[in-house]
Amino acid sequence: MPASAKIFAKPFVASPERRLEADADQAVVGRVQAGDVAAFDELIHRYRERVFGIIYQMTSNREDAADLAQDVFIKAFQSVHRFEGSASFFTWLYRIAVNTTLSHLRRHRQRAFFSLEKLQADGATAEVLAGLTDATGADRETFVKELQEKLNEALQKLSIKHRTVITLFEIEGLSHEEIARVMRCSVGTVRSRVHYAKQILQAELQDYLR
Repeated sequence: MPASAKIFAKPFVASPERRLEADADQAVVGRVQAGDVAAFDELIHRYRERVFGIIYQMTSNREDAADLAQDVFIKAFQSVHRFEGSASFFTWLYRIAVNTTLSHLRRHRQRAFFSLEKLQADGATAEVLAGLTDATGADRETFVKELQEKLNEALQKLSIKHRTVITLFEIEGLSHEEIARVMRCSVGTVRSRVHYAKQILQAELQDYLR
């Protein structure tokens, strides 16, 4: 399912598969902590795409996301002996990913802004934009591509904290409680940020979601 469809999907509910995943992670972490350092490769293989994905959503830069993802796994490996299992491994790993990326963004003051006005100035006309809302059949693929572009642009208009929360909730599938642990804030704060982010995205994408 494309990210554009997930943004307005029903809230994530923890599944038995997620619990089994957490147990499997804990077993691998235990092996690493016991001295089998090569076992950490299993965790890298399991989570590298998801870590890259959340970092890319926050930075909108593939090169930065690749470099930061590598840094995240180095940091995780260096501190894995301190992982106690009070939260799932992937929640702990996502916290490292989010904090590493936020530090990078603060250092570089990196914030990319896009807008429909800029898109129009680059050559897309109001007629083309209006036509997307009625796209069907052979035009469906083009419509989905355009909608994805608009979603990415709309995400960039959110603050880093709101963009991170909505990405973790709707695209990565974390629960409010898991996000609260990642972001080190209350569940109420997470719910508030998700609600606000959805309002902004719905406003930005209303012409594409008729």
